[in-house]
Amino acid sequence: MPEGGLTQDLKAASSCFLMACEKPGKKSLEACHNVGLLAHDGQVNEDGQPDLERARDYYTRACDGSYASSCFNLSTMFLQGAPGFPKDMGLACKYSMKACDLGHVWACANASRMYKLGDGVDKDEAKAEELKNRARQLHKEQQKNVQPLTFG
Repeated sequence: MPEGGLTQDLKAASSCFLMACEKPGKKSLEACHNVGLLAHDGQVNEDGQPDLERARDYYTRACDGSYASSCFNLSTMFLQGAPGFPKDMGLACKYSMKACDLGHVWACANASRMYKLGDGVDKDEAKAEELKNRARQLHKEQQKNVQPLTFG
């Protein structure tokens, strides 16, 4: 056990996240996202392999609740594809746009590139430029909000 901490137990964490995600009423979108992350990573799965269907299901729940990181992860899943999980550039763009609208800088950059190249959408230089500028603005805002660490 690490000094002053707990032993890592991803299966227990997954179980807790699952309960918080499935909770009737106000579910935790972050918990749904974390269930998706753990399924995507595969470490909590019996065979140790990623469970992309489960990851997609929980990312979708969180994305539907406007959790930007889940929308971005969905976009990358559809952008890259995997065995048993085909690429779908149209869905990749859809989820990139939603994540961008929610303020995810990398989603804006990806969507900009898709519009520039006509990947999954009609080529649109003006839209590509607009999204690139949005990514730049979000990046600038993020840099402004970073507080330097000072040690006494």
